[in-house]
Amino acid sequence: MGGGCRCGTSEEVAPPLQQNFMIPKKEINMVSDMAKWKRSQAYADYMGFILTLNEGVRGKKLTCEYKVSEPIEKLVALLNTLDRWIDETPPVDQPSRFGNKAFRTWYAKLDQEAEKLVATVIPKHLADAAPEVAVYLKESVGNSTRIDYGTGHEAAFAAFLCCLCKIGVLRVDDQMAIVFKVFNRYLEVMRKLQKTYRMEPAGSQGVWGLDDFQFLPFIWGSSQLIDHPNLEPRHFVDEKVVNENHKDFMFLECILFITEMKTGPFAEHSNQLWNISAVPSWSKVNQGLIRMYKAECLEKFPVIQHFKFGSLLPIQPVTS
Repeated sequence: MGGGCRCGTSEEVAPPLQQNFMIPKKEINMVSDMAKWKRSQAYADYMGFILTLNEGVRGKKLTCEYKVSEPIEKLVALLNTLDRWIDETPPVDQPSRFGNKAFRTWYAKLDQEAEKLVATVIPKHLADAAPEVAVYLKESVGNSTRIDYGTGHEAAFAAFLCCLCKIGVLRVDDQMAIVFKVFNRYLEVMRKLQKTYRMEPAGSQGVWGLDDFQFLPFIWGSSQLIDHPNLEPRHFVDEKVVNENHKDFMFLECILFITEMKTGPFAEHSNQLWNISAVPSWSKVNQGLIRMYKAECLEKFPVIQHFKFGSLLPIQPVTS
């Protein structure tokens, strides 16, 4: 899909991939390895994928009409299963308020079932890809040792979707559904995990970070608002505007969740976002967030050291 991560066009039948799938593994072990990551095919494809989706949702509401293919429906069903498992795994009584240990029980189930879940989404002739792709799904829900969640986990979910594009399961005309249906459902499930098990923010920059847990919905959400006839960046700090419009816009959905989870003045608990509300246009916000995402997430060793590389997202230098 654009910039390297190509989704198949809707007409073509996915060619049988002459590909040796592999279990993805860590390659970035020290700070000096970061240069290897920035030059990699994986980085080019990942970023290309993010930017293609950024264009795909530009000026569009969550509630607008778009094509929903069978793989999209199956991905939503997969996420619904994860959601149901949360209901079946209530938090346990424990002395510490944060990091409820029941998360580990929930995670163990995903760890066990991930390949089967992924196999429900991909066609039989691509069954060999399931173990590789499933690794990204398992990495996308937080860390079971630390019971935390952050932008590196979110990146693993985007990588999971990028891999499904690369094997031809998701196509170019699935773009809007990838963000509005699949990623949005993923966000709902992650918020439920964060709330239910009181997960810690992974590597949070506290008040200086954009958000404790997510980043991509702010990028894609700001793109949705580009050229909006009356909603400007200054409006997202207005409670009434958020309440009336959050169902249409991912960015406002994020703001609503923050205000539900945090107390006190917005300018204090979410200083970076408060600063963004002073930017004159949504396209400036969008461009700034993309730059910030690269600098604060993709170019930070503590985030990228956990990223895994395989045959679909290779560590090899870009070949263009």
